[in-house]
Amino acid sequence: MQRVWYVAYGSNLALDRFRCYLAGGRPAGGARVYVGCRDHSDPGRNVGVQIPGGIVFAGESRVWGGGSAFYDLAAPRQVAGRAYLLTADQLGDVAAQEMRREPGGEFARDLAALLPDVDAVHTMGPGRYETVVRLGDHDGLPMFTVTHDTVADLEPAAPTAPYLRWIAAGLTEAHGWNTQQVVEYLQAAPGVQKAWTPAALTDLLTA
Repeated sequence: MQRVWYVAYGSNLALDRFRCYLAGGRPAGGARVYVGCRDHSDPGRNVGVQIPGGIVFAGESRVWGGGSAFYDLAAPRQVAGRAYLLTADQLGDVAAQEMRREPGGEFARDLAALLPDVDAVHTMGPGRYETVVRLGDHDGLPMFTVTHDTVADLEPAAPTAPYLRWIAAGLTEAHGWNTQQVVEYLQAAPGVQKAWTPAALTDLLTA
């Protein structure tokens, strides 16, 4: 059974939120109930990682009501991610659910099958999370994430409070960051400044 690392950089940084993709359920503050993967198993391992690039908040999430996080591999920064050890089929099912497709359907199966051949970037379609990015290896296994094919063309938009709380929780879980570190990191992401000052973010995360 092929094992891969899925690198989360948005709300999936928080394990309890990510489990909604794996086992099904609705995350606190979210507007969607997830079906879950065909295999509901927890990740075999998880580890905090730093990868080149940046995050951008853009569009309008139907789950959270504000901007969604996207990975921008061209940004001259560092992304604080969390790598989850999954099966290739689980990663296919996670990506399918990101695009409101059926776990185990054609999209999920195609994505899982193509992973061994992705050595940089592969775009499966124009959707928000239909581009697969290879992020190198960790402990001898490949790391992947999903994002938009043309992040540079997206209009930054402010994320909502529930979404930011999940991201902050995940950054603390995966990297041990304190509130100040989380605030500084989020403030550097395009879209956040449209609605959130450092003081407002601090109040949100310490309330």
